[in-house]
Amino acid sequence: MSVPGQMSLPGLPAPAPAPPRVIGLDLSLTSTGVAGDGWTEALRTKSRGHQRLRWLRRRIDELTDGADLVVVEGAAYGQGAQAGHHELAGLWWLITQDLWERGTPYAVVSPHARTIYATGAAFPAKEHPKAQRARIAKGMVRDVVASRYGIECDGPGRYDKSDAFVLAAMGLHWMGWPLAVVPDTHRRALGNVAWPAAVPARAAWGGEAAVRSL
Repeated sequence: MSVPGQMSLPGLPAPAPAPPRVIGLDLSLTSTGVAGDGWTEALRTKSRGHQRLRWLRRRIDELTDGADLVVVEGAAYGQGAQAGHHELAGLWWLITQDLWERGTPYAVVSPHARTIYATGAAFPAKEHPKAQRARIAKGMVRDVVASRYGIECDGPGRYDKSDAFVLAAMGLHWMGWPLAVVPDTHRRALGNVAWPAAVPARAAWGGEAAVRSL
């Protein structure tokens, strides 16, 4: 199949279609994770209040410009009483409003669905002491991003980077461009996401034939 705007010479295979541009967003006031195919970044600033929101909004707008799909992590409702929750909710709505007004399709993935896609379980560290589970689970997701996709998330914001990359990988998988073979126990998380109707999935979730080499 040829791609519009590309020419295929007689006797040569048609050029492969370009993968969609999918961006994952793990929104945070102190360290927002942003990722796409082959890259991750943590947005960190020392500003506070309205200045911080403005800076994050502008940087995220730049990084998501031209995206075919943005996958945003949803709220962790069990953390609603934490400091900064009110401001973080404001950031979430600012970003999704911007995407909506720009006509960029976006999907919202719950923290549990993101963790299931990465590790196969919503609570992968449940065998560990309760006080350590959240930190250990974040490390497990980060380790998966390194081992499955070859993306090392180091330094400040490393867990935010890895979470964002998993979100981007979920979006690419749903659109028919899985970055790696994902077991059924993990892939089931894709069925728990309200994907935008404006972006049709291009391949069945069960087919891994389209997996590309990183």
